[in-house]
Amino acid sequence: MPRGRWRHVMEGLGQVRTRWSRPGAQALLLCVLTFGVLLPVLCQQMLYSYYFFRPWYLEPRSETALQDSYRRGQEALGFWQEDTVHTFQTHPEPHLLVTVVTARRAEGRDYHYLLQVMQQLAGLLASCKEKHCAQVLLCDVESDPQGNEDVAILEGRFQTVRRSVEERRRMSGEEVNTFEKEKRDYVFCLQKGWELLRPQNVVVLEDDALPRPDFFPVIQDLLSRSFSSSSLYIKLYHPERLQRYWNPEPYRLLEWLGLGLLASSLLLLVLPYCSSFSFTPRHLLFFSLYFMALVELVGRHYLLELRRATPQLYAVSPATECCTPAMLFPGNSSLRAARYLDGSFCVKGQAKDMLLFRMARSIPGKRAHSLEPNLITHIGAFSSVRPNPLRPSLL
Repeated sequence: MPRGRWRHVMEGLGQVRTRWSRPGAQALLLCVLTFGVLLPVLCQQMLYSYYFFRPWYLEPRSETALQDSYRRGQEALGFWQEDTVHTFQTHPEPHLLVTVVTARRAEGRDYHYLLQVMQQLAGLLASCKEKHCAQVLLCDVESDPQGNEDVAILEGRFQTVRRSVEERRRMSGEEVNTFEKEKRDYVFCLQKGWELLRPQNVVVLEDDALPRPDFFPVIQDLLSRSFSSSSLYIKLYHPERLQRYWNPEPYRLLEWLGLGLLASSLLLLVLPYCSSFSFTPRHLLFFSLYFMALVELVGRHYLLELRRATPQLYAVSPATECCTPAMLFPGNSSLRAARYLDGSFCVKGQAKDMLLFRMARSIPGKRAHSLEPNLITHIGAFSSVRPNPLRPSLL
C-alpha cells in the first residue's frame, strides 16, 4: 500500500477512535449493548419482563403451569384421602383466624385448589414455632351442601360453616349478578368467623390462594408493626403483571427514582477507584435514567423477590384497588368491613375490592395497605364465578 494511502487510513481510524471516545457516543453504545443486545437475550424467558417473548414461550409456560397444578392437586387429594393424623380444632378468641372461602368449580375440579391450599396450611401450622400460631375456619358458600366434593373430604378435619337451609332458600329466590353474589359470600364468611370465634385478627383466603412458606412469620411481623393498629386491611396479593414501576401508583414512581439515584451514586463513587473517571452532574443524571430503565425493563417483580430473605424486608405501601384473594384484617376491622360491604351493592365495575378501597378512603384516621412481594401464589387458572377460556394463560 502506498505511504500516502496508509496515512489516510490511519487518520480515518484515529477519527473513529476519537469519535467513539466522546461521552455521548459511549453512552449510546452502552445503551445499545444493554437494551438492544444483552437484556433481550437474558430476559426473553422471564414472564414479567418487557422482553418476555410471548409467541415462543407463553403457551408452553402456561401448559407447564397447568400440568404442575394438576399434579399438586392430585397429590393433595391423595394426601387428604390417606391422612389419618391432621385434625385442627378451633378455640374462642384466637390471635389469628384464617378463614378460607370456597365454592364448587364447574371447571378445573381435577386441580383441587382447595385441597392444595389446605394441605399447605396444614404443613405451615405444623411447622409453626408457636403452639397455636393460627386457627383455620373453612367457609363453604356453595348453594348445594353436597356440591363441593373437596369440602366433604375436609369437613371432619377443619371446622366448617355454611348457610342454613332458610338462608339458602332465601338466596335462591333472589336474582343477583355475579359480583353481588361474590360479595355476599365474602360478607357471610367474615360475619360467621367473628360470631363463632371472636378472633383478634383475621386473614381471609380464597380457595385458590396458596400460602407461601413464610406465610405465618410475615403475618406475625406485620401485626407487630405500629401501623397495623390503624389499618383497615392489608392486601397480601397484587397481580405480578401490575407490579411495574410504570404505573399510576405515585409511591412507585418515588421508589423508582430513589432506586435510580442510589444505584448511580454507588457506581459513581466506585468508578474513580477503577479508572481516571471524573464525576459530573451529567453523569449522575444519565446513570440514574439508565438504572431506572434497566430495572423497569427487566421487571420490578424480580427485584421484589429479593425481599423474601426475611419478614422484616417485606414492604408495606398504600393499598391498590385490585384484588382480594388474600386479605389481613387487623383487630375487629373484619367486622367493620363486613358491615360496610353488606350496606353496598356490587355491579360490574364496582366489585368488592373497589368497595373496600372506597371504604378505606372514607374513614378518617384509617388506612389500607398492600404487602410486597406477594404472600400467596394465585393458582386458580379456572374461576368459580366467571367464564373461563378454553386453555387458561399465565398472562
